[in-house]
Amino acid sequence: MGKVITQRELRNDSAAVLREVQAGRTIVVSRNGVPVAELRPVPPRRFVPRAVIADTIARSPRIDLARLRADLDSVADQNPDG
Repeated sequence: MGKVITQRELRNDSAAVLREVQAGRTIVVSRNGVPVAELRPVPPRRFVPRAVIADTIARSPRIDLARLRADLDSVADQNPDG
């Protein structure tokens, strides 16, 4: 478990607490000595250029839709009553 703070500390020092979280630290918030929440940094978004996505799709194997449908039909019950 990371650093533990009280609900009151979060309320009184929220800006400082969020700066710590933004810097990468996980903080557990407790109420009456019982942990009730965990504040942790959100992972940064990763940019993938459109050209990389297009290249990946172009090199991916082709899907035979008729064969896929047959495979799905062979394992899935198509009866709506189950």
